Amino acid sequence: MVASCAGFVLLGALQALYGPAIPAFREEFGLGPSAAGLGLSAHFVGGVAGVLLFDRAFGRIGNRRILGASYLLMAVGAAGFALAPSWPVALVMALLAGLGFGGVDYGLNQLFAVGFGHRSTAMLNILNAHFGIGAILGPALIGLVGAGHYPAVFLVFALANLPLLLCLRGVSDEVPPSAEEEPRGQVLGRSLGSVLAVFIALYVLHVGIEAGVGGWEPTHLQTVGYGAGLAATATSAYWLMMTVGRFLVAPLALRFTPQTIITVSCAGMTVCLLLAAIPGPAPYAYAGVGLFIAPIFPTGLPWLNRSAPRARRAGAVVIAASMAGGVVAGPALGKAIEWSGVRTVPLLLGAVSALCLTATLWLVRATRATRSR
Repeated sequence: MVASCAGFVLLGALQALYGPAIPAFREEFGLGPSAAGLGLSAHFVGGVAGVLLFDRAFGRIGNRRILGASYLLMAVGAAGFALAPSWPVALVMALLAGLGFGGVDYGLNQLFAVGFGHRSTAMLNILNAHFGIGAILGPALIGLVGAGHYPAVFLVFALANLPLLLCLRGVSDEVPPSAEEEPRGQVLGRSLGSVLAVFIALYVLHVGIEAGVGGWEPTHLQTVGYGAGLAATATSAYWLMMTVGRFLVAPLALRFTPQTIITVSCAGMTVCLLLAAIPGPAPYAYAGVGLFIAPIFPTGLPWLNRSAPRARRAGAVVIAASMAGGVVAGPALGKAIEWSGVRTVPLLLGAVSALCLTATLWLVRATRATRSR
């Protein structure tokens, strides 16, 4: 468990390292802004592929080998990115690191979702909270040593993966009983197919909000009159509250159902985004968004596993969709802002959050009907 949490710290750090290192990429390889941004895009593409690829191997070659191979891919990819002689090679290495990233992300989330019984929701929130710790520490490390020394940071990250290979003995190689009992080739019925589709929509939309606030909060706050320093601090507070929120919800998950937690989270997120449209409370409202959005990703997985047949495959699709949502959210929100202006950012995101709440309420009713049948 400790090694898994350390692995999630590394996941958060890896994803967050690319952004602060972009100035150094551009200078070293002579890149424009869009070309430099391809590093993170390659990472996400590799992440989606890693989730789907290792889902196919799940139960065939053993969970321990899947996680071990994923850690090695992350290490090799990060080291290759640090030492790449050209930008095309660096992109291939970022893709390779993303492949391992997806395998670890999917593998640990799935094992925690099925491995702790009624405590799975609490444990998943604790696990994913460590992702936030890494996402905070990664940029801080780049800021400490300077963007020009990013190769050394990526090499340190690569080496940090290796000790985790020694901590995989506690991982069972057996397929979880719930997956074994399901007949192979079973096709989702119409109602459960709809449930899976709405789960995917919920994950894509909430990840879009997460990425949208992280990307546009500083610009929005400066547009309504705040200074650049305060806007940056408020954005850091947003990410910090996401991490704190997952730790806080862990004990609550032992008393309340995932349905209740996600419903309250979506409602609170919507209210906070509407408040963020008012300049005065906006920085505090964005911090509230971070607090409320925090439990949705880890809390939804146990709910999905209990509601849909072939839950393991459904979990892989949902995690992959959430990564794809992070890629699509930026351009889609940017186009909407071009039409309506920066001041409408919280209202646009609030509308998306209202869709998340609607999807959640539909899922509460649909999964209750499924259980009664």
